[in-house]
Amino acid sequence: MTNMKKWMMPAVVVLVSSAATAFGQDEVAVAATGVKSWASLMGIGAGLATIGAGIGIGLAANGAMHGMARQPENSATIQTAMLIAAALVEGVALFGVVICLIGVLQGA
Repeated sequence: MTNMKKWMMPAVVVLVSSAATAFGQDEVAVAATGVKSWASLMGIGAGLATIGAGIGIGLAANGAMHGMARQPENSATIQTAMLIAAALVEGVALFGVVICLIGVLQGA
């Protein structure tokens, strides 16, 4: 996990600082309005929310599988708890994506 922490922050800084260039926007137009720059950052935010949900659900499934392997008699309880947790993670991610996409549509 420490390897991921070492490269995650520089990657986020590069993504945020190069959003206008990555989306082919004119620097003068972005400086004049500032709207399209925020819209592109919101699009990146929607992608990060989706990635975060995938990581969260993957970790929940990993823990559930380990728990079911160690205690097969409790597999129904573990599976139910995992599905509830996955639904909550998915709901939060969907909320984040919708908020970001609303911002993109209002900024366009």
